[in-house]
Amino acid sequence: MNTLMSKEKSRTTSSATPRDSVVALPSSLIREVADSGMGRPDVLPFWFGESDRVTPEFIRETAVLSLNSGETFYPQNLGRPYLRSALSAYLTTLHGRPIGEDRVAIVSGGISGLMLTAQTIVDPGDKVVVITPLWPNIAEIPKILGAQVTRVPLSIVGGAWKLDVARLIDALTPGTRMLVLNSPNNPTGWTIEESDIDPILEHCRNHGIWILSDDVYQRLAYDVSVSCTPSFLSRYREGDRIISVNSFSKSWLMTGFRVGWIVAPPAIVSAMAKMIEYNTCCILEPSQRAAEAALLHGESTIRSLRSELCSNRKILVDGLRELPGIEVPDAGGGMYAFLKISGVADTTLVAKQLIEVSGLGLAPGAAFGPEGLGWLRWCHAVSEEKLREGLLRMSGFLKRRRA
Repeated sequence: MNTLMSKEKSRTTSSATPRDSVVALPSSLIREVADSGMGRPDVLPFWFGESDRVTPEFIRETAVLSLNSGETFYPQNLGRPYLRSALSAYLTTLHGRPIGEDRVAIVSGGISGLMLTAQTIVDPGDKVVVITPLWPNIAEIPKILGAQVTRVPLSIVGGAWKLDVARLIDALTPGTRMLVLNSPNNPTGWTIEESDIDPILEHCRNHGIWILSDDVYQRLAYDVSVSCTPSFLSRYREGDRIISVNSFSKSWLMTGFRVGWIVAPPAIVSAMAKMIEYNTCCILEPSQRAAEAALLHGESTIRSLRSELCSNRKILVDGLRELPGIEVPDAGGGMYAFLKISGVADTTLVAKQLIEVSGLGLAPGAAFGPEGLGWLRWCHAVSEEKLREGLLRMSGFLKRRRA
């Protein structure tokens, strides 16, 4: 009782502040670094995870037509039926097994899907396991809801990012509520191997652990022989606690449209209709029309983007590895190179120096958790010309550091 009274007194006598879990949230180091260089015409920005190509014209025109026809009213919480149907057909083809409309929810971008999933599944005090380094939003969302987060780091084996499956399974103790993974991973590009899915899934089935997979980069595999990277959805059977969050942002070049989706068991999708009502209510219909057009006619866009990313990855990684003291492990997909400069510990400081001295804008590895200390992330979803100029600037920066 005394503890409750003390806490209540503290709340009533202290200055007006947010709740503790919000105060404890770290500010985005990516934003901090980018803010120091935004607006400078001499800076080449590679700090955000976004292509420099505009959304394809056929997608933009579809949105314009919808807007001009007056489709400006409230749609359904879970998204328009035509978009859910199109996604159901697309996902069924992609993963080789039926994914019905009752398992699909349309959401306001991938980050909204991650938050909605956590709000639907996670209670305060729950244990959530994440594979790191990781885009900070994914790891921090459970904390906002009062969950306890355990981090399982990737390692470098044979010059490539690898997941120690045994270590992960050891962390997934009985009572764990949810495993969260992002593959291909932001920032490393690590991609889960097909052979790793079954042991992880079997362990989670045995202990009733939810699997939340952030699949936003799954079409952006560097292996051109596959249509997408390995997915838990390809193993789904009724009763499985598998949730996939995805987005139109990356593969279809639609970052500003803010349309994503969730694939989950039907009962979870029904619950999410309520959660969407309390969060965003619904999504602008012109954006939904644009998303449908992307699904129906956008495969050539994905092929073109993948080709560009594969070529750019080789240009960037080969160029970086020619520079003294730079390490770039191999990766399976995405749009980033995660690199380490020998002898550099504080890459947040170095990222700011790169902007100030060389006009080169990279994201600091510390933004992705303690496992990213000493690393930098470079988005290569840009023109070849920009990449080559960026490499020249990095080379000049390193020469000045050695002088």
